Amino acid sequence: MNRVPLNLLAWSLALLWVLPLLYAIWTAIHPPVYAARFDLFAPLTLENFVRVWNAVPFDRYFLNTLMLVVFVVISQFVICTLAAYAFVVFPFRGSDWLFMLVLVQMMVMPEVLLVRNYATIAQMGLLDTIPAIALPYLASAFGIFLFRQAFKSVPKELDEAARMEGAGPLAVLWRVYVPLARSTYLAYGLVMVAYHWNNFLWPLIITNSVATRPITVGLQVFSTVEQGIDWPTVTAATLLSVAPLLIAFLIFQRQFVQSFMRAGIR
Repeated sequence: MNRVPLNLLAWSLALLWVLPLLYAIWTAIHPPVYAARFDLFAPLTLENFVRVWNAVPFDRYFLNTLMLVVFVVISQFVICTLAAYAFVVFPFRGSDWLFMLVLVQMMVMPEVLLVRNYATIAQMGLLDTIPAIALPYLASAFGIFLFRQAFKSVPKELDEAARMEGAGPLAVLWRVYVPLARSTYLAYGLVMVAYHWNNFLWPLIITNSVATRPITVGLQVFSTVEQGIDWPTVTAATLLSVAPLLIAFLIFQRQFVQSFMRAGIR
C-alpha cells in the first residue's frame, strides 16, 4: 500500500529536479518573446545557440576546460593512488596520525585558501595560466581516503602471490590493487570531472584572458546586469557548457550508477 505513494513522491521529486533543465531547453530553442510564455505552437529556432557561439570563443573555452580537467584528474589519480597505496602497504610509526592530518584537509573549505593560493601562484609567476588553475587541485584528501578504503579491501593473498612471482611494489599496485578498485576509480573520476568542469570561483580569480579562461568563466559575459539579462542567450550558453557532461551521462548512465554502487559497497 505504501509503495504507490513512495513511487509518486519519487517521480514528483524527479520532475521538480528536472524542471529547470526543461525550462532552459525551452527558452534556448525559442525566440526571446517566448522566454516567459508557454505556447505549444511557438516557432523553434537555433539562433540563440548561433549567437552564443559567435559572441565568445567557445571552442577555446572548451579546449581550456578539457585540458584542465584531464590534467587535474590524471594528476589526482596518480598522486592519490601512490599515497593510498603507501598508507595501506607500507605503514610506519605515526602513519595513522599522518592519515588523520590528510583527513583534516577535507574539513578546510577551498575558499579559505584563495588569498594564500593566489599569492603563491603570483610568486611562481604562473598567473593567468592553465597550470595555475590546476595546481591547488593536483592532490585530493578525499581521493586518498577513498582509494585507501578500496585498497584495504583487497585480499592480502593476492598481494603475497604477486610478490612471490617476483612483482615489485609498483607492479603489484598496477596489476592487483588498481584493477580491483576500478569501480572506485570510475566513480571518483566522474565526480572530479563534473566538479572541475563546473568550477568557477578559483578560475575567475586566477585568469584574466580568453586564452586561459575555462567555459564557466567565459559564461559570465552573458549575465551582465547593466545591459539586462537575455535569458534565451544565457540558457543557450548554459546548455552548450553542460552538453558534454549531459550527453556522457545519458550514454553511460548504467555504468555510472553501477560504479557508484560498487564503490559504496566497498
